[in-house]
Amino acid sequence: MQHPVGSPLPPPHQPGHGPVPGWSPAAHHPGPPQGPAPVPPPAPGYPMAPRPVPHPGPAPAPHQPAPAPPAPDTTGHVPLPPGGPVAVPSVPPATAAAPDPTTTTLAVLLIGPAGAGKTSVAKYWADHRRVPTAHISLDDVREWVRSGFADPQTGWNEHSEAQYRLARRTCGFSARNFLANGISCILDDAVFPDRPVVGLGGWKRHVGPGLLPVVLLPGLDIVLERNAERSGNRRLTDEEVARIHGRMAGWYGSGLPIIDNSQLDIPETAHLLDEVLSRSIASPPNW
Repeated sequence: MQHPVGSPLPPPHQPGHGPVPGWSPAAHHPGPPQGPAPVPPPAPGYPMAPRPVPHPGPAPAPHQPAPAPPAPDTTGHVPLPPGGPVAVPSVPPATAAAPDPTTTTLAVLLIGPAGAGKTSVAKYWADHRRVPTAHISLDDVREWVRSGFADPQTGWNEHSEAQYRLARRTCGFSARNFLANGISCILDDAVFPDRPVVGLGGWKRHVGPGLLPVVLLPGLDIVLERNAERSGNRRLTDEEVARIHGRMAGWYGSGLPIIDNSQLDIPETAHLLDEVLSRSIASPPNW
């Protein structure tokens, strides 16, 4: 049978046999001759120079396409403004309306004895703000230390004071970083008026003069009742609660705003806190 184009097809290969005699693969695959080119014979009268033995060189590297530019990393480094000391809020002009603390980036320090409701009020206040707000509890940060925790219930000593100072400095760094990135902060701590270096002075150094302190001071019977509902190292003896409450009374006459939340629930106290902060922004307290 004749084929219209191409060379004749090779005979079928039989298992166990080599190529069929008389059939060249090159005949079926026309193209340039394979292998090295033939060497012409030397010219007459000249000795034949030895033919150099070809040394196979390294195989040429396959062509590599140019690398594509990296795709933007949507989960990579996000630049953050560094945290600096919080400045005192600017006082609005007399003709301006009272500032709205619910939409202003603030740094608040909620002070009070054990059982005053600082943590509960701070959490509620932060949860119901119309701008991003963080709650930082010094007691929570102190308890980051697990092994070797210096529990003040066993007596205040240099170890418990060092861990308290370290926790306060950590809270201050955190607050400054949050505020530098547009997130308000409310911190809570049992700051004593008779220890200004350990108390307010330290907070001003670590956060800045723009920190707005507010004292939460209900009656003794209220803090005793709330302390009785606590457990673990957060619960103090009645004698210790009464002693702390008595020392906190020194905030009266200090110039700091004081909220007596003896007859107020948490939402009412948070609402009153906004009113106090509005006055503090308009006329920052001296501390």
